[in-house]
Amino acid sequence: MRIVVLAGGIGGARFLSGLKSAVPDADITVIGNTGDDIHLFGLKVCPDLDTVMYTLGGGINEDQGWGRADESFTVKEELAAYGVGPTWFGLGDRDFATHIVRTQMLGAGYPLSAVTEALCDRWQPGVRLLPMSDDRVETHVAITEAGTGERRVVHFQEYWVRLRASVDAEAVVPVGAEQAKPAPGVLEAIAAADVIVFPPSNPVVSVGTILAVPGIREAVAAADAPVVGLSPIVGGAPVRGMADKVLAAVGVEATAAAVALHYGTELLDGWLVDTADADAVAEVEAAGITCRAVPLMMTDLEATAEMARAALELAEASR
Repeated sequence: MRIVVLAGGIGGARFLSGLKSAVPDADITVIGNTGDDIHLFGLKVCPDLDTVMYTLGGGINEDQGWGRADESFTVKEELAAYGVGPTWFGLGDRDFATHIVRTQMLGAGYPLSAVTEALCDRWQPGVRLLPMSDDRVETHVAITEAGTGERRVVHFQEYWVRLRASVDAEAVVPVGAEQAKPAPGVLEAIAAADVIVFPPSNPVVSVGTILAVPGIREAVAAADAPVVGLSPIVGGAPVRGMADKVLAAVGVEATAAAVALHYGTELLDGWLVDTADADAVAEVEAAGITCRAVPLMMTDLEATAEMARAALELAEASR
């Protein structure tokens, strides 16, 4: 079975762990969001790609869901002692090594897709991890600063890590996406897939940013494979993160049904909602999307594997 997953960070990575457990012999291609990428301390940092790589490769900080296990922060402390920022983004010593290698390879002329493949040679994640694009794309958020009333645009990482989504997102813009091209292998993987999955990743700044790269949305819409998604909204609230804040910025309610309708029948054949949102099934199906209610909390590996099995069963039913 050839499965393509459009993945953001923590939610996508944890779902992939369950998917690998559910179908260990599947050929899984992950198209990773690079809109969260940021340049810090002269280094290219790819948070979502690294979270997938570390999670599936056994190096993730399980409690956080991001960053390296057994991490130390000596370099960060030394940079702060020199007065070098930003201090709000905490790169650990082990994590620095990944970003140094990536930046050196990019500087030598290798595209991000080749660099990602080289990094995965160490971690052996058991999937083919492709960046959505080799071109630079960065998600920015328009906000009004609390207190000053100043309207400005900040990088998504600043919005989420420094501001912790404490102010409303007024607009979300994937800067550079319109000029970007899908990375080598992305469109081919989508065309050859037996199943395409939207995991419970952020529908605006994760999956939405991937779909903003010209050609990817069109390829998913045209694919012969069924496309199924899992709601990141349970009981009217995001399972984690601030999907409600960025959904509001694009005029979408933070409900399981509204997110399904946001993707629409152009993209989705099937949609899973949590049992807490079982009353949304009728609304989603009335829109022409096959829908089922199953437990969607990734409490442990087996619960996540059950979610993955339910998604594949729904894909089969949606053919």
